[in-house]
Amino acid sequence: MNELEKLTQLCLRLGAERAQAATMAAQLSKRADQLATERGIPRTEAMAHLLQLVVKGHNGETPPGFAGQSLVIDKK
Repeated sequence: MNELEKLTQLCLRLGAERAQAATMAAQLSKRADQLATERGIPRTEAMAHLLQLVVKGHNGETPPGFAGQSLVIDKK
């Protein structure tokens, strides 16, 4: 089983539908390549970081540095 297949299986186990899981897996792989290049880190480190974000998001956790901005709606 190659990396893309393993990522797809992970996304399926986290509740994504098959087509969505395949898309997510491809995006994770591509983003890992980008992060490795941008930050000058090993690709495995970039992928580990992304997978931690995916799992935290699945569990409803907000990773440090990802705090959302409060939405202000002008009701005038």
